[in-house]
Amino acid sequence: MSQPVEIGTLPNTSSITIKKLLSLGIKNSSDLLNYFPSRYENFSLISNIENSRPGETVTIIGKVIDAKFQIARTGLRIQNFKLEDDTGIIEFGFFNQPYLLRVIKPGMYFSVSGEIEIFGRKTILKPKEYEIVDSLKPKKSLLKHTGRIIPIYPEKAGLSSKTIREKIFYVLSTLSPSNRVNNLDRLLPEKIVLYNGLIDEINAYRNIHYPVDFSDLERAKARLAFDELFTIQLASLIVKRSWLAEKTTNNFYFERFENEINRLIKGLPFKLTTAQIRAWNEIAADLKKINPMNRFLQGEVGSGKTIVAALACYLCKLNGYQSVFMAPTEILVNQHYQTFLTLFKDTDTKIIKITGRDRPKSTSNSAVSVDDADIIIGTSAILNRNFNKVGLVVIDEQHRFGVSQRAHLKKKGVNPHLLTMTATPIPRTVALTLYGELDLSVIDEMPKNRLPVKTHFIPTWKRQSCYRWIDEQITTYKNQVYIVCPLIEESVNETMKSVKAANSEFEKLKKIFKNRSIGLLHGRMKASEKNETMKNFFYKKYDILVTTPVVEVGIDIKNATIILIEAAERYGLASLHQLRGRVGRGDKQSYCFLFTEKESPQIYDRLVFFSKTSNGNILAEKDLEVRGAGNIYGTQQHGFIDLKIAKLTDFSLIEETKKAAEYFLKNHKLSDYPELQLRTEINLEKKVSRD
Repeated sequence: MSQPVEIGTLPNTSSITIKKLLSLGIKNSSDLLNYFPSRYENFSLISNIENSRPGETVTIIGKVIDAKFQIARTGLRIQNFKLEDDTGIIEFGFFNQPYLLRVIKPGMYFSVSGEIEIFGRKTILKPKEYEIVDSLKPKKSLLKHTGRIIPIYPEKAGLSSKTIREKIFYVLSTLSPSNRVNNLDRLLPEKIVLYNGLIDEINAYRNIHYPVDFSDLERAKARLAFDELFTIQLASLIVKRSWLAEKTTNNFYFERFENEINRLIKGLPFKLTTAQIRAWNEIAADLKKINPMNRFLQGEVGSGKTIVAALACYLCKLNGYQSVFMAPTEILVNQHYQTFLTLFKDTDTKIIKITGRDRPKSTSNSAVSVDDADIIIGTSAILNRNFNKVGLVVIDEQHRFGVSQRAHLKKKGVNPHLLTMTATPIPRTVALTLYGELDLSVIDEMPKNRLPVKTHFIPTWKRQSCYRWIDEQITTYKNQVYIVCPLIEESVNETMKSVKAANSEFEKLKKIFKNRSIGLLHGRMKASEKNETMKNFFYKKYDILVTTPVVEVGIDIKNATIILIEAAERYGLASLHQLRGRVGRGDKQSYCFLFTEKESPQIYDRLVFFSKTSNGNILAEKDLEVRGAGNIYGTQQHGFIDLKIAKLTDFSLIEETKKAAEYFLKNHKLSDYPELQLRTEINLEKKVSRD
C-alpha cells in the first residue's frame, strides 16, 4: 500500500461514518492521520481490583460475570456490570445506554478505564473508556481505548472520539518500514532529520496518536511541528526564488533624481520620523535593483506609511513609469486620492482614480487618460485595465499580499516592483513565517505631534455617565463619535445576525442621544449607500456613526475623536487596536471607551492591559501568546494559515525551519520527495488563494 487509502475503502466502516468523515475534509488515510488529538487521557496504569484505591485513574482487565438493568430511585436507567479478576470483583455502570447490554455480555474479557470511587459502602469503578479484549493479559499494543495514553479527538459532525480512534488505529497498523504509506518517512532528507534531532515521521505519527509516554508525545509534536513550518517556509522560498529569477521591465535611477526627492521631502508640512526614513531607504535600495521589489511595509495607523509609498510612486514617475496604487474600497481610494493631490500639488504629477463605477478622474479639468497618468489610484477594478508602462504597484490594507495580483499583471506583460502595506498589527514571527517570500519593513515610530488615544475600560455602572460625557463633548467641541456594535461572529462577510444587532443598537442609541444626528453603517449596505453614509459623516452631517466592526479600518476622519466599543471582551487585543485606530487622526485629544456585557477578573485584566498599551505589535504578540493566530485574526484575516501542531510563538523553530528550507533548495530536488512536493504545492495554492 504505497498510496493513501481512500476513506471509503476502510474496513468495517459504515456509509454513515464515511459521510461524516468526508464532511470534515477527511478523504483518505493521510487526512485521517493528520486529524490530531485535542488532548489525552492517561489510562496507562493497569491495576488489579484488590490494589485499586479510591481517587486513582486505572485500567482494570477482567471477565464480565454479571450484566443487568436497573432503575434508580431518581428514575435513571442504569446498565450495571460486574468485573472479576484473580484478586476480586468490582462493579461499573452506565446511565441510559441500554444498547450496552447487547454489547457487554457475561463471559467476555473486558478492559475498563476510569476512576475508582466509594459509592455508599462499596468501591466501584466509574468508567470513562472500555473495550472487549481476548484474554486477561492482552497485548498492550493491541489496546485502542484503554490501558495506555489515549487520544481524545475533536468530536465534530457527530463522530465520536472512539470511532475516530478505531479508524486511526487501523491506519497506524498499516505503517511499517517495509510498507511506506504516503512515503511518510521520505518527507525530509536524512541530513535535515539528523541535524535537527528529529524522529522519523512514521514514529511521529504513531506517537502523536498513541504515545508510549509523554516524552514520546513531545518528540512527535516536535517533528510534526517542524514539518508543518518547513513546508510553509519552503513554499515562501520557492515563490521568492522565482521572483528573484525575474527581471523588471523597468530600471529606476535614484541618484539621478535625488534632488527632486529631497525637495519633495523638505516641502512636507511635517518632518519624517527616523522609522519612515529607514523604511524609505530600504524601499529605494530595492527600486535600484533589476529584480522586482517584493516588500511588505507594516506600521501603526497614523505612522506615515502612505507618504513613504508616495515617495516610491514619485521616484517611479521621475523615471518615466506609472504607479498603480490599489486600495480595497472606494472610500479609501477617495481618501488616498485626496492625500496624493495634496502631497503633489507643487509638482507636475498627473494623478487619476479608478473605481468600479468611476470614470478616470484627474487633477485638472482636462481629461487625463490612463496612458498619460503618472499615478493611478483605484480598487481591484484597476486590474481590468491594460497598462504598458507600470513600474510600481502598491497594495494597501488588504491583508492580501500580491501573489495573484502580480501574476495577473504579468500576464499583461507587466513585471513591476511590488509594495504591500498594512496597519494590521502582525507579530514578527507571523510575518516571517507566513509571508517569508516578502522583505519586511516596519515603521515602529509615531509622529511626535500625534497625541496618544486615551483608552478607558468602563464598568457597567458607569455606562450612563459615559453617555452623558460623550453628549457634552459633542455640544462643547463639536466632536464626532464612532459607536461600534457588538461583535456577533467573526466572518469574512457581514452576517444578517450582525446587521440585526447593528439595527438594534442604532434604535437604542437614537433614544439615548435624542438630540443628535446618527448614521448607520454595516457591511450589507450597497457600496453607494456606504459611500453616502461616510460622506455625510465626513462633512459632519452626523454627530454619531453606529458601525459594525468589519467595515473600513483605514478611514481618516480627523474630527472623529471618540470611539465606543460595545462588548469589547469579544474582541482580540489586535482587533481592538485596529478599531481604536479610527480615532486620534487629527490634532485633538481622542478617546476610546470599552464597554462590556460580562465582567470578570480575567476580562478586567485583559482590557486594562489594552487600555495601558498603545503599541500594536505588543498587543498582537500578547494575543498570539494567549489566543493563537487563528483566534486573533479570525476568518476576517483568512490569509493566515491555521497551524495544527506548530506555534507561531516558537521563534527558534521558525528560524530552524527557514534555514532547513534554504539548505534543501540548495542541495535537493523537490521532485525527489513526492510527499513533500504535494504538501508544498498545497501551501503555494494557499498563498495564491490569499489574494
